[in-house]
Amino acid sequence: MHTTIPLPDWLETLNRQSAPFASTRDAMAFVLAAASHNSGDGGGPFAAAVLDANLNLVAVGVNRVVAAQGSILHAEMVALLLAQQRLGSHDLASHGHFTLVTSCAPCAMCLGAIPFSGVQRVVCGARGEDAEAIGFDEGDKPDSWAQKLIDRGIAVELDVARDSAVAVLAEYRERGGVVY
Repeated sequence: MHTTIPLPDWLETLNRQSAPFASTRDAMAFVLAAASHNSGDGGGPFAAAVLDANLNLVAVGVNRVVAAQGSILHAEMVALLLAQQRLGSHDLASHGHFTLVTSCAPCAMCLGAIPFSGVQRVVCGARGEDAEAIGFDEGDKPDSWAQKLIDRGIAVELDVARDSAVAVLAEYRERGGVVY
């Protein structure tokens, strides 16, 4: 059996971006634009991108849980999978230093995947409680989740463009998007 993940055509276009970002804040703006576009295209209001050490885009992923009927299709999981496939390894660290930029702090599932992916840094926009405020279930994760990643050698930066990230979540709720 072969599994195919249906991803929107516009995501492939985004994944062809070749110019490096000037900063992680610029990368976050790109991620938030993808999240907003995705939420208007049947997906959830979340996006994530994997960047290399020079802030070049390796892969961008968006949440397709409802659109593709797959509970594991969170933005971080899709971005990590696409980056690993592009580089030909399950371990990104074997190819250098990588950053995961995500529109919202990781849920319990995505938090569990991060240490195994090989990324060395995570940059988050909205907080988990921001997603929960509109009804999303972030799962059972420790309050000290960021410190748990730091203890494993993964740097964490929180609240990057948080207001803009929360606005994407609010826009989704106002559109009547499915909350799960």
